[in-house]
Amino acid sequence: MGKTKNAIRVLVADDHPIFRDGLRKLLEGEPDVAIVGEASSGSECIQLLGKLKPDILLLDLRMPDKDGLAVLEEVNFDALQTKVIVVTATEDDRDVVRAMRLGARGVVLKQSATDLLLRSIRKVHQGEIWLDQRMTAEVMKAFAKSSEGGVRREKPLLSDREKEIVQLVAQGYRNREIGEKLFISEQTVKNHLHNIFDKLGVSDRLELALYAIHHRLIDQ
Repeated sequence: MGKTKNAIRVLVADDHPIFRDGLRKLLEGEPDVAIVGEASSGSECIQLLGKLKPDILLLDLRMPDKDGLAVLEEVNFDALQTKVIVVTATEDDRDVVRAMRLGARGVVLKQSATDLLLRSIRKVHQGEIWLDQRMTAEVMKAFAKSSEGGVRREKPLLSDREKEIVQLVAQGYRNREIGEKLFISEQTVKNHLHNIFDKLGVSDRLELALYAIHHRLIDQ
C-alpha cells in the first residue's frame, strides 16, 4: 500500500527485534504512517533522532546502554519537532510519571490492542496527549501526591469559557493559538489558566491535559 505524501514519519527504538518487526508490519499497512528508522539502543536512538528528525518516536523504556528515560533526559525535545510516545511492557507508574515530566506526550502498553497504538500515533502527532483511562488515573494520583499546595477538587466549578480553554490545552494548542480561536488576548488566556490551575489544583499544562483526559473533557 502506498504512503500518503504527508505520512507521519516514525522512528522505533526498542531492543527486541521481534517487537520491532511486528511494529513494522503493522505500520506498513497504514497509508498515513511510515517507519523511517529503527534503533536497538538508547545511543543509536539519539543518533537517529538528529539524522532523521521523525515526527514521532516510539520509545521503549528498557534498553541497553541508555534506557528510554535517559534518552528523554539527554535530548531537548522542545527544540525538535519529534513527539515521544513511550511504548512499554511495564506498568510502573513512577516511570510513566517521570517520562511524562521529561517530555513524553503519550504512553502505550505493549500489550495494548494495535488500534490503540495507531490512534495514539495520530493523536500525539496532532498535538494531544495519549494515556489510557486507567493509566491516566494513576498518573493523576502520582502527580497529586508529588505536588505541593491545595487539595484537588473533584468537581470544580469551571465556567464555560474555562472549559473551552481546558479542551484546547489538552488538544495541544498554545496560549496565542487559543486566544486567536476564542477571539481573546493571549494575556486573557493566561489569566484564565491561572484561575483554572487554582480551581483544579494542578501546577502546569501537562497536569491540566491529564485532568481533561481523566474527566473525559476531550474524546479519545
